[in-house]
Amino acid sequence: MIYLCTLSKKLFVISGPTAIGKTALAIDVAQQLNAEIISADSRQFYKELKIGVATPSKEELSSVKHHFIGHISITDYYNVSKFEQDVLTFLDKYFKTNDNAVMVGGSGLYIDAVCKGIDDLPDPDENLREKLKGLLETNGIGYLQQLLEELDPDYFDIVDLNNPNRLLRALEVIIQTGETYTSLRNSKPQKRNFEIIKIGLNRPREELVEIIEKRVDRMIADGLVEEVRKLEKYRGVNALKTVGYQEIFSYFDGTFTLDEAIEKIKTNTRRYAKRQITWFKRDKYINWFLPAERKRIIEGLQDIR
Repeated sequence: MIYLCTLSKKLFVISGPTAIGKTALAIDVAQQLNAEIISADSRQFYKELKIGVATPSKEELSSVKHHFIGHISITDYYNVSKFEQDVLTFLDKYFKTNDNAVMVGGSGLYIDAVCKGIDDLPDPDENLREKLKGLLETNGIGYLQQLLEELDPDYFDIVDLNNPNRLLRALEVIIQTGETYTSLRNSKPQKRNFEIIKIGLNRPREELVEIIEKRVDRMIADGLVEEVRKLEKYRGVNALKTVGYQEIFSYFDGTFTLDEAIEKIKTNTRRYAKRQITWFKRDKYINWFLPAERKRIIEGLQDIR
C-alpha cells in the first residue's frame, strides 16, 4: 500500500459498513500515528444513545482521545452542515500542535461534508416543504420513498430511507431545480488545507451478515430494550428515527413481538449496511481492505509517521 502525501497535516478517514470493525482499526491507526479520533457516526453524537448505536466502550474511549461522541443531546438540533463547521474548526486548532488526525464512521454524508464540503444547494422553500410534509402525513413515508425512487433512483439507493428529513430535503431540491439531487450533490469538492487519506473496510456479504446478527443479539443482551424504554417519551425526535430504536418502539406498541422486532432490526441493519457500501464504493479515492488486513494497514503507515 502506498500513500502519496503532499501536505504536512493529514486526516486519515476510516469508513465502511456497520459492524465491520472500524472502531478497532481507528484505535490502532491513531495509536500508531499518535493521533486523536473524530467520530463521523451521526448517531454516536447523542449522549443518550449508547447500546443501539454501538458507542465505543469505556476501554476504547480511554485508549485514545475521541471527539464528537456523546457531545449533544437528542433534543438538540444538529445537522451535517453544523458538523462540517465544527470539525473544521476543531481541526484548525488541532493541527497547530499535531500532524495527524483520524476520522472514523459509517455516515457517508457527514464524512463527505468534512472531506469535500457541503454542496451549494438552494435554500428551502417553506411552502413546498409544507406541501411535502402534508403528503408525508397523509400518505406515509412510503409515498415519499416511492416518489424519490421515481425522480432520483441513484440517491434512493444510498439515502437513509427511514429518515423523513433526508427524503423531504432531496425532494425539495429536485422539485425546485428540476435536476436530480444526485447531480447537484456532485459539485466540485472544496479544497482543504490538509491531506485526506481514505481507508475502507469491507468483507464478503455472508460474513458481514453473520457479524451483524451477532451484534444485534449482543445489543439485546446488553440491555437495548431497557435503553429504548427510557427514551420512549422522546420517540418523536429525529435522532431516534433510526434502526434499533424504531423496531423496539413498535414492540412496545404491540405491532411486533420482541422476537419479530429483533429480526426486523437485523433485516434493517443489513439493508443499511448495503446502502453504506453502495455510498462508499462510489468514492474512487478509498483504499479498500479486509478487516483481517489490519497489520498490513498499520505497516503502510510507517513511512507517513
